[in-house]
Amino acid sequence: MKTLLKKYGHVWVLSYAFLYLPWFLYLEQTVTGDYAVMHTALDDYIPFNEYFIIPYLFWFVYVAGAIAYFFFTNRQDYYRLCGFLFVGMTISLIICTFFPNGTDLRIEVDPQKNFCSWLVSMLHVADTSTNVFPSIHVYNSVAVHCSVMNSAALRDKVWLRRGSFVTMVLICMSTVVLKQHSVLDVVGALILAYLMYPLVYETDYAAARKTAGQKVICLLYTSPSPRD
Repeated sequence: MKTLLKKYGHVWVLSYAFLYLPWFLYLEQTVTGDYAVMHTALDDYIPFNEYFIIPYLFWFVYVAGAIAYFFFTNRQDYYRLCGFLFVGMTISLIICTFFPNGTDLRIEVDPQKNFCSWLVSMLHVADTSTNVFPSIHVYNSVAVHCSVMNSAALRDKVWLRRGSFVTMVLICMSTVVLKQHSVLDVVGALILAYLMYPLVYETDYAAARKTAGQKVICLLYTSPSPRD
């Protein structure tokens, strides 16, 4: 038992779920009206496509898989990823608590059209159109990709780094193509990630802010700087 605790004691970080889930579910049940509508003119030009439900749902595998990988392989990378994820998710909950928000973008979907349409209709039943700013799908996807790009162990895994980048982009696109989020929600998530990145991966925050804009996008072909 002592050996397991020593080896996997960092599992305690995942207890954050006991804070996040009740808080999020409370907001889902209470934010039902009188909220700020996140909608831009650009949203009206983005066509709906039910097939983007695939990357949208793959987000769960993408995030959980990254956490699990670093949990078993590198404790420092694991702590950094969890810090990136959980601080940003908490900030999102605080924003939604004091600034109730939602969208009016959803369209009616025929669940009998195809399997993906059925999945979208099930998503509409399970998930409300509130508490959308900033988009956690976008924010967490950026956080995971940043963790991949900053992992020394994955530095030579070009195929995986490129695959992570493509996955991140598709998930971000899916949020607006499925009409789950407004462009405003995406921009808000990117700004939050921009602010969080240097706090997680840089020791000199003031200096890091000059280049954080590039790094938060996690340039596909740039390897992270070696850590001491």
